[in-house]
Amino acid sequence: MTEIPVNRAKRRLVLERLAQEFEPGLRYDERTVNAVLQLFHADHATLRRYLVDEGLLTRAEGVYWRTGGRVGPPAGSYE
Repeated sequence: MTEIPVNRAKRRLVLERLAQEFEPGLRYDERTVNAVLQLFHADHATLRRYLVDEGLLTRAEGVYWRTGGRVGPPAGSYE
């Protein structure tokens, strides 16, 4: 991804896809979340903030987990 979409609807689709990189029920530290998001865009902090703001990731005391959004197959799996 070269740019984070400005249009909220398009950005939401991108964020829902990114959220699928995080397995529901698992907890992730900030370093891990950043490493995953950097695979998609250099501005991992903005992506992380949008994921939290949109309710796709929840954060408490530096720990993140997947919430909300569409539940799709884990990243890398094919049905």
